[in-house]
Amino acid sequence: MTIKTLPFDIVAELDNEEDIQEFFRQVMEDGSAEEIAEALGIVARARGMAQLAKDAGLERESLNQALAPGAKPRFETVLKVTRALGLKMTVAHV
Repeated sequence: MTIKTLPFDIVAELDNEEDIQEFFRQVMEDGSAEEIAEALGIVARARGMAQLAKDAGLERESLNQALAPGAKPRFETVLKVTRALGLKMTVAHV
């Protein structure tokens, strides 16, 4: 008997605002720039890429490219996306 497995996609787990916020908070706290950009892409997929692009004032294709794995989005794009998501980046002394 062969067991068929599917790749894990965290987007399926981010089904409410609290989970989305906590996921992004943890990545912001411990993640690299690449991981943060990837997390934005994950959150964008969880929320709906088309609506997010509209809310951020970006074309959907441009947003997909900016948040694709391995992409290096401009800081301006990161700010637009986080604001459109209703997320806030803060600075704290550690």
